[in-house]
Amino acid sequence: QVQLMESGGGLVQPGESRRLSCVASGDIPSTYGMGWFRQVTGKEREIVAAISWSGGRIYYPDAFQGRFTISRDNAKKTVYLQINNPKPEDTATYFCAAHEGDGLGYYYFAFDWWGQGTQVTVSS
Repeated sequence: QVQLMESGGGLVQPGESRRLSCVASGDIPSTYGMGWFRQVTGKEREIVAAISWSGGRIYYPDAFQGRFTISRDNAKKTVYLQINNPKPEDTATYFCAAHEGDGLGYYYFAFDWWGQGTQVTVSS
């Protein structure tokens, strides 16, 4: 099985950049895309960013273009999400996800494996 574990959440000061991490382990395929989703209490899960295996293809919905940066380190089997200028409305549970292949995932159902999530609370 594949295990994904997020870290880096917690209380975040508005305007103070924060980088989330997600480490993959277990029987993950040799080639896989990864992504970040978030879910605000009472709302549906939404994609924040996605990145292909090589890192050469990246996707951000318009709402997340600019302040969010996704990156990965395949040697460490880790994907990162940096939140610049975090705002209170960014408060949510952030999930990382992965899918087999070298493509780019756009929808939650395209991803095969999920982490448990890390809570990010942006508040002063």
